Amino acid sequence: MIRHLVLFRLNDGVRREEPRVRAGAEAFRALGGEIEELRFWECAWNITERPIAYDFAINSAVEDAEALRRYLEHPAHQAAAALWREFATWVIADYEF
Repeated sequence: MIRHLVLFRLNDGVRREEPRVRAGAEAFRALGGEIEELRFWECAWNITERPIAYDFAINSAVEDAEALRRYLEHPAHQAAAALWREFATWVIADYEF
């Protein structure tokens, strides 16, 4: 199994309440039931206020590297990521477990 972790940071001046940000979060929430390669899926807003904290997180798992590739290339994932490119940056970690 591969764990796929993503941490998002909203760009300066961008707020969670903005319609485009809400739409981006909803697009990622929907992926859990939409992409069959996903074996585990959760995403949520950070609940703490620390200077080093990111704003939004995805914690997911897929079977193997090929499943990860299919997930990343899936049109729904590509569309959700495109929304976030407009207002955030992110870091990713993928590891086997």
